[in-house]
Amino acid sequence: MKQALSRFIYHRLLGWKAVVGVPDFKKCIFCAAPHTTNWDLFIGKLFINAIGRKSGFLMKKEWFFFPLGGWFRSMGGIPVYRDKHTSMVDQLIARVKESDEFHLAITPEGTRSANPNWKRGFYYIALGAQIPIVLVGVDYERKCITAERYLIPTGDVENDMREIKQYFKNFKGKHPERFDVGDC
Repeated sequence: MKQALSRFIYHRLLGWKAVVGVPDFKKCIFCAAPHTTNWDLFIGKLFINAIGRKSGFLMKKEWFFFPLGGWFRSMGGIPVYRDKHTSMVDQLIARVKESDEFHLAITPEGTRSANPNWKRGFYYIALGAQIPIVLVGVDYERKCITAERYLIPTGDVENDMREIKQYFKNFKGKHPERFDVGDC
């Protein structure tokens, strides 16, 4: 029922397309970009539900206030406490290892503004947990979300990040001026 409703809203009402060519991994990180608007969360959740998969997501703790906090948690939201000096990466690696299934969507820019210095936490989670990173491109111009490529982290962070950024450079966010892959 949830998948059928998500398909109807995503495809019929909103007119978006989905192109998926990656395996349905039991455990993975979804690296989703560009992230230029709050609407990306809702479009992304509709996409993931429409294709019959599941995923949690990270979001700054400031959004987890009553009544939204409970709603975001029920959708798979995990609050990020950026002011505390705890290792979210280590906590998530442990969570991956103790789970039979684990899917987490992360936007590497870490903001909805142009930022050529992408966060690398998603990479280190995948590397530490030895799981693939599925590259999910959001293109508002074509109204299409694409997941046709994945990467197994090699440990060569600079080279792998360059490859990831190269993949995303042609996707157009809702506000293209807010997306920057930097020099790749």
